[in-house]
Amino acid sequence: MKEYKKNTNTIGENIRNLRVQKEMKQTTLALELNIGRQSVSAYERGVTLPDIYLLIRIADFFDVTLDELTGRSSKSPHKVRR
Repeated sequence: MKEYKKNTNTIGENIRNLRVQKEMKQTTLALELNIGRQSVSAYERGVTLPDIYLLIRIADFFDVTLDELTGRSSKSPHKVRR
């Protein structure tokens, strides 16, 4: 089983990096996603995480995969344990 570091904020850092690459303010991204600017800030700071439905909208907006947005490596196949 893969271990995750407790203090990593990969999703938030990726959201911020994608937003900055587009030269976009938090307010603009919030309006595009129909959420509050404070929510964007909280995601980027790692205070909270967007739910899966919002993650999909964010990935679609930035034209990236969910794997890219979440920092998941696709180098090794993952199997679901039963």
